Amino acid sequence: MFAGTHTALVTPFRNDRFDEAAFASLIEAQIAGGITGIVPVGTTGESPTLDHSEHLRVIELAVQTAKGRTKVIAGTGSNSTREAIELTIESETLGVDAMLQVAPYYNRPTQEGLYRHFRAIAEKTKLPIILYSIPGRCGVEIAVETCVRLANDCANIVAIKEAGGTVERVSALRAALPDAFEILSGDDSLTLPFISAGACGVISVASNVIPAEVGALVSAANAGRFDEAKRLHFHWYALFKDIFIESNPAPIKQALAWQNRMTAAVRLPLCELATASQEKLRATLKGVGLLK
Repeated sequence: MFAGTHTALVTPFRNDRFDEAAFASLIEAQIAGGITGIVPVGTTGESPTLDHSEHLRVIELAVQTAKGRTKVIAGTGSNSTREAIELTIESETLGVDAMLQVAPYYNRPTQEGLYRHFRAIAEKTKLPIILYSIPGRCGVEIAVETCVRLANDCANIVAIKEAGGTVERVSALRAALPDAFEILSGDDSLTLPFISAGACGVISVASNVIPAEVGALVSAANAGRFDEAKRLHFHWYALFKDIFIESNPAPIKQALAWQNRMTAAVRLPLCELATASQEKLRATLKGVGLLK
């Protein structure tokens, strides 16, 4: 269902307002690059700093621009179960294909609380749900056992975006979960090793700038052409690493800005890259042939 490459889209801003033209252009570039799906309003889309109407407008424009040519997986998670349900219900009416549900951040719920949170959301939609475990940002991991409970009890919880940073975790998930339950990498630099351990794709930040190239890496790995996938991985590895030189999405937005595709603006409490980080990122982009 979700095997392949999905882009965690940035949300472009101009004068602190959602830049709809730049966003639509970005989506067209993704489709031209053969991307499997797009993910508006996730971490990379700065969802915490969008108000409710902005959040839904980003999703609405993603659906309108995609026009069924690629999957639209809406980020509708929240640390408030009630808010996550509201965003999920409203996004379903907008015509998305699936939902991405991040683990509740800041609250630090128990595993039982996580289970009840995701189950409550799943009960309010018929659409597929991708869990999103990113303990480095949320302060809590969706335990393997909790994933198994959710997969068994909620027919529409069908995948997980795994951003815990270890191949061991992917191996544990793959061993415990049903074969049909899909695992997607949440970190570009770990996509290849994750696929070798049982993942089937990625929700990528790097594909904002190189959709076809990330897609080629994933396709090669999924087809068992690991020599080809390894070559692509190492060619782009410096980019995969340095787009996280500071907090995402400031670096990837700066890269897009240098390509004259949008401004580099992010919303506080994020801010522009430090000069040293800009110099390092620019050198990396030149090194992989994305800037002259």
